[in-house]
Amino acid sequence: MNQAVRETWSPALEADRMVLKELREAVGACMQCGTCTASCPNRHAMDITPRAMWRMIQFGMLDEILASRTFWMCSACYMCTLRCPRGLKLTSAMAALKRLAGIEGGRSARKNQAFYAAFMDDVEAHGRVQETSMMQRYFLKARDPMLPLSYVPLGVRMLGKGKVRMPGRGRGGVLRPLFAKAREMEGLS
Repeated sequence: MNQAVRETWSPALEADRMVLKELREAVGACMQCGTCTASCPNRHAMDITPRAMWRMIQFGMLDEILASRTFWMCSACYMCTLRCPRGLKLTSAMAALKRLAGIEGGRSARKNQAFYAAFMDDVEAHGRVQETSMMQRYFLKARDPMLPLSYVPLGVRMLGKGKVRMPGRGRGGVLRPLFAKAREMEGLS
């Protein structure tokens, strides 16, 4: 019985314990109302709901959280943070999980982090995602020379259906002040 409990209650490294402590403080007042999950536009793509993830953080189940894809699906739209009745900084907690997964390493985490960074950089630069520009950024950030080849079949299908356009200026930088404010709120600037 004790062994099973130890396997469920994770972190082994001191650095993980420190991050987990910060995350627990960030979501410790969560009352499990589910407003974050109901507000999330990406909840359909998540394998664990945000509400469940906050509870898992409270229980210290860091390994299970890092194995999920939930925090990678967060688009940092701040809907959960804005609607949380307790005023918890849930988007910041998601960002902390992304940073922790990047520190933890692992090929999957590196690829997810590269994709997320490319997506956000592209939105900041163009005001929206421009698929060809974002994929170029992703391939450069992933630093895997074989990765572009794995996307060739998808790219050919998208070209055939007229879904791929050459990068344009978009709204070029119109969202930069918004991104700067978000970085300031998260203490990253």
